[in-house]
Amino acid sequence: MKVFVCTCCSNLVYFENTTCEKCSSRLGFSPALKKILALESDGKFWRLANDPQAEFRFCMNEQYNACNWIIPSGDAEAFCATCRHNRAIPDLAIEENLYRWQKLELAKHYLFYGLLKLQLPLETRQENPEFGLAFEVLTDTPEAPVVTGHQNGVITINLAEADDAIREQRRTELGEPYRTLTGHFRHEIGHYYWDRLVRDADRLDGFRDCFGDERLDYSDALAKYYADGPPANWRDDFVSAYASAHPWEDFAETWAHFLHIVDTLEMAGSLGLRVKPLVVDDAVYRAEVKFDPYGAINIDQLVGAWLPIAGAVNSINRCMGQRDLYPFVLTPGVIRKLGFVQGLLRRRRSRTGKKWPGGTAIDALR
Repeated sequence: MKVFVCTCCSNLVYFENTTCEKCSSRLGFSPALKKILALESDGKFWRLANDPQAEFRFCMNEQYNACNWIIPSGDAEAFCATCRHNRAIPDLAIEENLYRWQKLELAKHYLFYGLLKLQLPLETRQENPEFGLAFEVLTDTPEAPVVTGHQNGVITINLAEADDAIREQRRTELGEPYRTLTGHFRHEIGHYYWDRLVRDADRLDGFRDCFGDERLDYSDALAKYYADGPPANWRDDFVSAYASAHPWEDFAETWAHFLHIVDTLEMAGSLGLRVKPLVVDDAVYRAEVKFDPYGAINIDQLVGAWLPIAGAVNSINRCMGQRDLYPFVLTPGVIRKLGFVQGLLRRRRSRTGKKWPGGTAIDALR
């Protein structure tokens, strides 16, 4: 993610903004251009101030203040590139449901920004009935509590996760250092892309060498994890305790962290953040993001920038009495797994003929 500028007045604007605070222009995000555009209404469509021939419509979910993405006026789709994947949403006539769903949609739009940057396959269920991606946001009932998860391309999210108090309670009960809506989406989409980029792309041997054998019984592995907890030395090879439960969960956690890292580094670069501690003269503690993190040359380039920036922000958070922004440790074993994820993405780009943002060289999978 990055900061944007209003195309009308060049004021700084953010991904979720719908109106420019300086010139009052209506703002919409174009997924094709990956830019925030200032728009003027002609009574039927929305136009660019400097190009009246370009006409757009807002996604249908704009009426619920749940989406600020735009669609070309000639597009037959009523929903944007993100919202068209919704298969089930809560009853929005209930005010609490609407508020929670708006928060979930913002997190999902952050997810899709990254997926679009990586040019990953995003077929809907209508476009690809067998492998298409769909989201269901469901509410608990006494008879059927909702479990957040992924199955055969369908990602289910419990609406209650959008309640900060409930999510914090669950984080505490599960002993997690971190639990966010964006994290949920990035983790579950990791399961989806394991199917697409590992299982269906003949990468199982490399995966097993890096993460372990996914043929281990999943239900038994999770039951053992919840009964006994992670192994004592889990930090040596896993980015989180939960990642140690099963190779599938290890991959999904690693995938989510890869998205966390590239997205946050893009924002750091967009803001011109630079880390150079005055108390030590060592390059390992310095970082400045002068490259596109989504197209980093290799995992070392990403991690080399990430560790100083994450450490700096963690230190700032502590000064405010807040938990660390990134309460995780990237050991060599975890970095190897992050390199595998990056390698999958670069390899797919090379096979589909799509140019990688940072260049054309393809790194070998680690």
